[in-house]
Amino acid sequence: MFKINTKKRKVIVACIVLIVAVALIIGICITIRYKNYQDKVNDMSFSQVSISALADGIYIGECDVDVIYARVEVTIQNGTIADLKILEHRHERGGNAEAIIDEIIEEQSLNVDAISSATNSSKVIRKAVENALLQNLN
Repeated sequence: MFKINTKKRKVIVACIVLIVAVALIIGICITIRYKNYQDKVNDMSFSQVSISALADGIYIGECDVDVIYARVEVTIQNGTIADLKILEHRHERGGNAEAIIDEIIEEQSLNVDAISSATNSSKVIRKAVENALLQNLN
């Protein structure tokens, strides 16, 4: 067995303490970021938008809750959503949420159920669509 001199031992202990401290700080930052993201999603509310009252045109909307981001393009034609495209969607595990655009077009409403296993991404996409439609009303 080999012996580590006192100076080397102090350096090794200092390195271990530093690594543990950095890991702890990173863990705290990730936890805070995740909580803030969850709070933003949980606090999200939706307006009732009368799609039939909207002017024809192409409108861009976005929603960003840090971990999830969506940017959409909504085409309004003759008081209906004629087309809806997701221009960008950053998500954690919510890729399946993109199917919600088909539901929104079919129902001609934002009042649709979230996609199972992709609830938060569904909400963010819906909010991006709402933001586009509200822009239309302004």
